[in-house]
Amino acid sequence: MFELIMLAAAGVGTVAGYLKSRQFVRQRLRFVDAAHQPSAPVVAGAVAALAAAPVVWLLPVLGAGTALIFGAGRGWGSGSCTGRATSSGCRRASRGAFLSTAPRR
Repeated sequence: MFELIMLAAAGVGTVAGYLKSRQFVRQRLRFVDAAHQPSAPVVAGAVAALAAAPVVWLLPVLGAGTALIFGAGRGWGSGSCTGRATSSGCRRASRGAFLSTAPRR
């Protein structure tokens, strides 16, 4: 029973990491060219896995696989808007829908 709870906690952490990193890339990094490079999701996932490693070390119940899956979720989330514009939010950003609404001269 305890293992099932830990598996659910790892799944929730992975999904939350995916959604938060996707939201961050779409809202805050939409005009940053480095965030849309093909290597950005790999770097984001590796950094997230390394950041989760001390937490996993302090809570050995979670295991190293939890840190790896969390890093993979962060990487996929940050890579969801890189490369080709596949989601609707990325398409709108590439068309300039999120540009400033300042009056034109």
